[in-house]
Amino acid sequence: MQRVTILCVGKLKERFYTEAVAEYAKRLGRFCRLDIVELPESRLPDDPSPAQIRQALETEASLIRARIPKGAAVIAMCIEGQTLSSPQLAQRMGRFAVGGESSLVFLIGGSVGLDESVKAQADLRLSMSPMTFPHHLARVMLLEQIYRAYQINAGTKYHK
Repeated sequence: MQRVTILCVGKLKERFYTEAVAEYAKRLGRFCRLDIVELPESRLPDDPSPAQIRQALETEASLIRARIPKGAAVIAMCIEGQTLSSPQLAQRMGRFAVGGESSLVFLIGGSVGLDESVKAQADLRLSMSPMTFPHHLARVMLLEQIYRAYQINAGTKYHK
């Protein structure tokens, strides 16, 4: 059974997000071993300087790199990444599995994104949309798409 890790910068606080995450985590239990790891987000002032943002991203990048499982396929969620349809994501996840990748790790940055050094080590840069979403909502959206991908690969009617 494939292991899926979601490394997220920031902690979910809103009940509606935590309930949605719990629902998809439960559903995914049939298809994979899911780990959701929340890492602390660097605190920034209301109007941070580029240097403050850079320092925050570097700090968060160190925490992320320390938690990436050895040998895992790394997928960085970032706005400049590829946009894939749900079937294309399912196909890509299937290819990782067939290629011997027993572990996938998805990276979701904090409110200022992911450091370029983390994105550079990713096997895939993935974008949900050219639109901007709160990173907490992105977690729910990503879990739903991972669940949908497993359903597509299993040939169920969920995707229809």
